[in-house]
Amino acid sequence: MTGFFTSVDEVAARLAEAGYLASNAVATTVFLADRLGKPLLVEGPAGVGKTELAKAVAQVTGSRLVRLQCYEGVDESRALYEWNHAKQLLRITAGRDETWDQTRNDIFSEEFLLPRPLLTAIRGDEPTVLLIDETDKADVEVEGLLLEVLGDFQVTVPELGTITATQRPFAVLTSNATRELSEALRRRCLFLHIDFPDEDLEKRIVLARVPGIDSTLATSVVRVINALRAMELRKSPSVAETIDWARTLLELGAESLNEELVRDSLGVILKHQEDMVKAGQRLELDKL
Repeated sequence: MTGFFTSVDEVAARLAEAGYLASNAVATTVFLADRLGKPLLVEGPAGVGKTELAKAVAQVTGSRLVRLQCYEGVDESRALYEWNHAKQLLRITAGRDETWDQTRNDIFSEEFLLPRPLLTAIRGDEPTVLLIDETDKADVEVEGLLLEVLGDFQVTVPELGTITATQRPFAVLTSNATRELSEALRRRCLFLHIDFPDEDLEKRIVLARVPGIDSTLATSVVRVINALRAMELRKSPSVAETIDWARTLLELGAESLNEELVRDSLGVILKHQEDMVKAGQRLELDKL
């Protein structure tokens, strides 16, 4: 068990100090993942703060953040470890007079091992937050690799044996749910779903992350964002884009919203032309 936190209230308070305003559900699940020593699977739409949660936990606990960014094609050599083949070849060339057994014992040693994020987190002797980001973008085969790592927090390197964590990392997996993760992987994790926040929480987030913004303007920003999310858009604006828009308006010196200002800055929060057209037709600012 990592033992970073002593209570749910402490989780919420310390995350808030780092600028991450956590709901009670988020704070509770983080506390339980910490106390139980279980990986935390965080699922939800893009841009709602899943990755930022892991970063905030690392920040408030003074932990090293080790990040594995998943993508299609990521494999064991990129996620776990690989051997330094160029260095091995040089060593083999330099030891031409040696037997193969002598050479093999040398080239498959720590000196020639290149640890990737998973092995780096397992072998660390300092507090570590392991972020496996966008797990759903990795191929299904990678989940088999994660089962051993997250189940026992150990890694098997055939040439070196099994490496077990002396200090378990606080593991956070994020997913945008673009594909269904296996039940075996889910069983090893505590589950947390983060959705778009309600208007009150999102306003508090804007006020915390955009110093200097007026409370009235922040209220208007959040209301427009929520009106856009109520439309059937190709991509609804995320919390990150709410913050970006609030910062944009502040830079423009806006004290309130008007139709021209909103239409001129829609590109900050909407990323597709069809969404821009739909918003322009249906957004009724005078009712917000």
